[in-house]
Amino acid sequence: MNNALRSFEKIVRLAGGLGSDVEERGEQSHPFDERNIHPAIAAVSVKLFDDGHYSQATFEAFKYLDISVKKLSKINESGFKLMMAAFSEVSPKIKLTALLNQSEVDEQMGYKFIFAGAMSAIRNPRGHDINIDPIDRCLDHLSLASVLLRRLEDHIL
Repeated sequence: MNNALRSFEKIVRLAGGLGSDVEERGEQSHPFDERNIHPAIAAVSVKLFDDGHYSQATFEAFKYLDISVKKLSKINESGFKLMMAAFSEVSPKIKLTALLNQSEVDEQMGYKFIFAGAMSAIRNPRGHDINIDPIDRCLDHLSLASVLLRRLEDHIL
């Protein structure tokens, strides 16, 4: 998408809310608020998002998630390999469940694959290629990063 088209899209999206009840009451709503984007994810991606750099906003969010897992697990890897090792159901560095029954083992394994898959399918393409994401895809990605970061925080607490 060229710069002129991005600028036009941004203007149209901003204008789409004109005259709404929210604006009439003097309140402003950001898509991050509507999607309940995690504050730490917002901190690394909101400026990029607001400037229309949706792929880069997604990349920064998942980079933040990767760094968070790396710090917690103390594993010197990144991406897919880090997630597979950190959340292993056999000898995890990060236990998301107590692993006391099959259901808890399955949940740990499921999150291992979700974290690893997110790195492979979402973060990596944006780190190695030039991707142009539409706004809604970016918001979906940031929502997923927020879900995963909150699940990681549940482990810490």
